[in-house]
Amino acid sequence: MITFFVCLALLIVGFLVYGKLVEKVFHIDDRQTPAVAHPDGVDYVPMKTWRIFLVQLLNIAGLGPIYGAIAGACWGPVVYLWIVFGTILGGGVHDFLSGMMSERNDGKSISEIVGLYMGKVITFIMRVFSVVLLVMVGVNFAKGPADLLARLTPDALNGTFWLAVVLLYYLAATFLPIDKIVGKLYPIFGICLIIMAIGVGGATLITSGADMPELGAASLSAVHPAGTPKWAMMFVTVACGAVSGFHATQSPMMARCITSEKEGRTVFYGAMVAEGIIALIWAAAGVTFYTHGGSLLDGMAGLSGAISAQGQGGVVYDICTTLLGPVGGVLAMIGVIACPITSGDTAFRSARLTIADWFHIDQSDTKKRAMLAVPLLAVGAIIVVALPWEVLWRYFSWSNQTLAMIVLWTGGVFLYRFGFPPIACLMAALPATFMTAVSVTYFFQAPECLNLSTSIAYPVGIVVAVALLILFCVKTFGSKKSNDLRSAQSK
Repeated sequence: MITFFVCLALLIVGFLVYGKLVEKVFHIDDRQTPAVAHPDGVDYVPMKTWRIFLVQLLNIAGLGPIYGAIAGACWGPVVYLWIVFGTILGGGVHDFLSGMMSERNDGKSISEIVGLYMGKVITFIMRVFSVVLLVMVGVNFAKGPADLLARLTPDALNGTFWLAVVLLYYLAATFLPIDKIVGKLYPIFGICLIIMAIGVGGATLITSGADMPELGAASLSAVHPAGTPKWAMMFVTVACGAVSGFHATQSPMMARCITSEKEGRTVFYGAMVAEGIIALIWAAAGVTFYTHGGSLLDGMAGLSGAISAQGQGGVVYDICTTLLGPVGGVLAMIGVIACPITSGDTAFRSARLTIADWFHIDQSDTKKRAMLAVPLLAVGAIIVVALPWEVLWRYFSWSNQTLAMIVLWTGGVFLYRFGFPPIACLMAALPATFMTAVSVTYFFQAPECLNLSTSIAYPVGIVVAVALLILFCVKTFGSKKSNDLRSAQSK
């Protein structure tokens, strides 16, 4: 219990202290935001800060901080460290930079932002990569909630029925102006999500607080029941609760709605910290729920077995109904269902905007908007029927962290080119280096990728990460051309 509260306090202090430092380093000013400069009534729509915060939280907090945290709890309380420090030093910086870089470039999609600072080749790669990732996210976040809804309704309303309903809703949310569905419903769902997290966290502390594992030598050395190594598998499994590239595709949508740069820390960094708190609660609940007075290893084994038998959705259902009772369980499940749905629809919306930015298609035109929205949802429907959910989720996890790596490197280049000091650039470059090591190592060791031994994957991941950090320092700090460009752009 002590470990949980210390980690919770660190997340809050991280927002107040490190988030403020990131904001100060970025040098926010009073320039007109895109929403104020040219509102279009569709995507560029000024909204209040509290509403944008809740929309951003729902955009980024899909199944990831719940399912990922539960799966991450199979490594024991060591996962708390990744959630806390990943959120403060990596995820918060990533989300803030992706949102504010977009805001300072007229609300452009993240693929266009990366292209501006990383070159034409990476622009094309990012455009394709972003659209594929977003469709995969939308597909993943359609299947999961459909199955959960099927568990709460009569047998006649099965998973297929709810999948069709979810996809039809996605079409409406992708097509309509952002303030018609997203801006009105998301704050309500955001409040439900927060209440659900508080309910599960509070019930865990009250009913099983004594069983809540603490960080110590034994817990740090505890191994996954299935023998899955911590590095780099845990850092990819728990993505949305610590560092997630998907967030970079969502932040530009809110960058088109903020009315002042001063809102950036609350909307982007703050929503990431809120998601980290949600992930921390579910990670703690996951392993504690299955301990029942036994040892930490018993709890980890029980959680791992439950996931294998009924999936993360079944684990969520059991935890909610057991801790909160039937009524509370249903309320909690609504929160869990709302999370993925409200990330899935904005994933397809982001895909539409990415393609529109790519081909310069005016989205204030209803027909042109429909021309992109309908085919995207049709492709998503085909994919969700054709491929198993487990396969989709594994590939999404790796591509998610790879995108985070690219965005963090882009943030480092952005900061340097616009006159920020080297220490500020390293605030992005160092987590980018870490995420490079994670992504490369995972690609070499994961069963769905190259499936090589850790003796190969570990050194390759470290060498590539260090090499890119050296290259970054040479190309930015040591290049005369870069220094000249930096001097010109900082004036």
